[in-house]
Amino acid sequence: MIVLVTGGGGFLGKAVVKRLIEEGHAVRTFSRGDYPELVKMGVDTRQGDLADFSAVDDAVNGCDAVVHCAAKAGASLDYLSFFEANVLGTQNVIDACKRRDVPKLVYTSTPSVVFDGEDQEGIDESTPYPKKFNAHYPRTKAAAEALVLQANSPTLSTIALRPHLIWGPGDTQLIPRIIERARAGRMRLVGPGLNLIDATYIDNAAHAHVLALQQLAPDAPCAGRPYFITNDEPVAFADVVNGILAAAGLDPVSKSVSPRIAYALGALLEAACVTLRRRDEPPMTRFIARQFATAHWYDISAAKRDLGYEARVSMEEGMRRLADDFQRQDGK
Repeated sequence: MIVLVTGGGGFLGKAVVKRLIEEGHAVRTFSRGDYPELVKMGVDTRQGDLADFSAVDDAVNGCDAVVHCAAKAGASLDYLSFFEANVLGTQNVIDACKRRDVPKLVYTSTPSVVFDGEDQEGIDESTPYPKKFNAHYPRTKAAAEALVLQANSPTLSTIALRPHLIWGPGDTQLIPRIIERARAGRMRLVGPGLNLIDATYIDNAAHAHVLALQQLAPDAPCAGRPYFITNDEPVAFADVVNGILAAAGLDPVSKSVSPRIAYALGALLEAACVTLRRRDEPPMTRFIARQFATAHWYDISAAKRDLGYEARVSMEEGMRRLADDFQRQDGK
């Protein structure tokens, strides 16, 4: 197939591109930036903005399937930028797929679309969207996921994957932020850090996307449905953070703040950003405070049953690979 991967230059997108090439598919990408490394891999690269329908439509034209990884993430308070990238951009992808008769659309969602601020232990896909969100990212991702699932039809089969906390070598979000804060002496746990969470090693997340593409069809059980994707081995939040720090040769985090103080600080910083009309991300938000303090791990029985998904790389092996990657970087 000729497969379009939106956000193909990103952490997950690039991993999906590599897996698709390994499977023998021709790959085209659509991203805002320029990625020469994709060109070297033989990828047909296109540049543009998801909010620009004509650019999206042109990229989709001639493809047999679309894997829509591109999104705006983070804790910025600029709602319009999240709406344009995540909601309008996804609607443009759907409309282009319909216009160009593309039969398959795999959408990268997030478990945050069902996060209600409380512990979520072993929940499955029957969990509804919360009545209100504390951040623009989950709000707009939930709206986009709903659009994708509603678009499922006999001519366009759709699926939404919800990989949780993707990490590994090459990560440009989670790992760099943890290391930067630790080196600056600003890394804190929220509470004791014993809350169990799921995470997803990058190779496992990419594998799930390829499986979804293979299984997706008008009469497939997975068509029109969301799926949690994880490593299927919940671990304490502190162990994830300290494992990453150890891989980078840094000491474990030794300080913490109470969940109540973290939440209050997040609310205060959000209010200050609104008052000062700042668009950058606050160092703490209410959403982040609750994510750090609560348990969130998931029942992935549906992904195992309908997609044949199993994590290929364990958390322990992933940490070894991350440490090896840091050592290679230090040796350069």
